[in-house]
Amino acid sequence: MKPTVPTIPELRAALEKEGYICEEEVVVTIYLALTLEKPLLVEGAPGVGKTEIAKVLASIFNTELIRLQCYEGLDEYKALYEWNYQRQLIKIQISRNSAAEDHLERNLFNEEYLLERPLLRAIRSEDKIVLLIDEVDKVEAEFEAFLFEVLSDFQVSIPELGTLTAKHVPIVVLTSNGERELSDGLKRRCVYLYIDFPSVEKETRILQVKVPQAGTRITAQIANVARYIRANLDLRKKPSIAETIDWARALAALEESSLNTDNINKTINLILKNKDDQDVFKNELGENLNKIIGKY
Repeated sequence: MKPTVPTIPELRAALEKEGYICEEEVVVTIYLALTLEKPLLVEGAPGVGKTEIAKVLASIFNTELIRLQCYEGLDEYKALYEWNYQRQLIKIQISRNSAAEDHLERNLFNEEYLLERPLLRAIRSEDKIVLLIDEVDKVEAEFEAFLFEVLSDFQVSIPELGTLTAKHVPIVVLTSNGERELSDGLKRRCVYLYIDFPSVEKETRILQVKVPQAGTRITAQIANVARYIRANLDLRKKPSIAETIDWARALAALEESSLNTDNINKTINLILKNKDDQDVFKNELGENLNKIIGKY
């Protein structure tokens, strides 16, 4: 049975229930991708909550999340299927010089020896699942071309087994960190969503939802520090939302109720994970503490 797509207010409530705080335009874009049964392509800097959308949708629809983690060198066989060569070799050895040898080739290439990879698992699923294709900008153009053809028809051809078509069109979420420009062919098949780092107000709310034990004052200060770092400092890596959540949890564990120079210096490794970045921030902190944490 095809899952019922919730209304926009219902979807917003469901996202917030799962702890995913977002703007109206994000909710509307997700709703349109679900309604049109088109892949959702989410682009943005690392750590802004792109992958989390797929996880939350799997929870909302109470279904399986199948993840294809992309990387340089990924090809269609690693993403789609492989044959279990070890079992095939054992079968060959057993069948050698036996009456079954005449049918050996046919018997070697059936579903008994098929190893499903994420894309084939998603297509052959008995239920409507969520397919996450993570960091698609890391693959080569050839694999991207193969991918958007699969996403057009949700079917694949395996020479030994024929054409396999999805029983249910998966909920597909693709993420990109923007390391390279994706093809027009892929974008044309998707509903596009760009997510930026959150405002201070939004990140404060996220922290209050994720780490309620931290208290309102320190979560607002953490959000201010994160905004200042991302906007004003030339760092190798800007802190992600997941890292500010970890920082809030660490400060709550230390029973800190507000930020100061001492507890910032002791815990800054939770959000800045490079010594040069830490040094840049500490030099800035010495002169601008109140400006950085806000007036709370």
